[in-house]
Amino acid sequence: MFNDDVMMATSTSRKHIDLMLKVARAYYLDDKTQSEIAKEIGYSRPTVSRLLKESRESGIVHITIGHTLERMRSLEDGLKRRYGLRHARVAEVRPGEDPRTIVPRYAAALFAETCAPDSLITVSNGNAVAATVREVPVCDWPKSNVAQMLGTLSPDNPMTDSPDICRMLAQRIGGTFTILPAPMILSSPELARAMRQEPQIATALALGGGADVAIVGVGAVTTERSGHIFDAYIDQRKAADLHAHGVVGHICGHHIDAQGRHVTTDLCERTISIDIERLHRIPLVIGVAWGSVKTPAIRACLIGGLISALVTDQSTAEALLA
Repeated sequence: MFNDDVMMATSTSRKHIDLMLKVARAYYLDDKTQSEIAKEIGYSRPTVSRLLKESRESGIVHITIGHTLERMRSLEDGLKRRYGLRHARVAEVRPGEDPRTIVPRYAAALFAETCAPDSLITVSNGNAVAATVREVPVCDWPKSNVAQMLGTLSPDNPMTDSPDICRMLAQRIGGTFTILPAPMILSSPELARAMRQEPQIATALALGGGADVAIVGVGAVTTERSGHIFDAYIDQRKAADLHAHGVVGHICGHHIDAQGRHVTTDLCERTISIDIERLHRIPLVIGVAWGSVKTPAIRACLIGGLISALVTDQSTAEALLA
């Protein structure tokens, strides 16, 4: 008798599951209405509705929102929660597309959305920042000013330099610009100290440090090199030594460890740049960076609170949240 009861219960359960499957397939795969399904199986429409609900709750039916934009927003929300960011933008880079083209568009859009027409803006150097500025929409912001936050690169460095980026951004938004007429790294600490006291340089550094918005790149330090901006100053041996001592990247000419803390090097006293602590006081620092090589440096900037907004690509965002 016991075995007969078990067999009857099992048979009933199997028939019920088959019914749920039939209803679910008709509704979700064949796009039939609940009324049409009810007529086919000989049940009422409320019964069909109950079977559909039961199929979801029991796990027979899984509903996933699969639009790419939803995935990007999920990553952005995750970055903001994890690192306390004000803003995050994750660019979808499809196969065959170059992130160097796609990510700066997202960064330029974020800048245009968040920057006020009378803002004081400061920019660093490098390809990511230059590409972002080229994508900034043309505006009429005559009260805005763009200030250079660190000195110029060595003459043989092919990267787009800060003065050019300042001019370019000022032209696009219809504002003025303030350049910093000094090399990024000088030959001695004494010369650097004297240079910082020059009125034009002191004014530019003060403006950069007191900006409302900053657009910055993030550089990686590996065993091979210390980022392109240091090519004239740090050789492979020195880069490997920095990496061995915990340096993972640099931002605005300052080297940092995995926790985003400033690491003093023999270049520090010779560097013309805003103080790294000033980054904490700029209301919005937009970091534009991507790629597996740069991921440790980006993470360090996020942990250290050196940037308050990040624009990157999907794979980098996923790595930062892993």
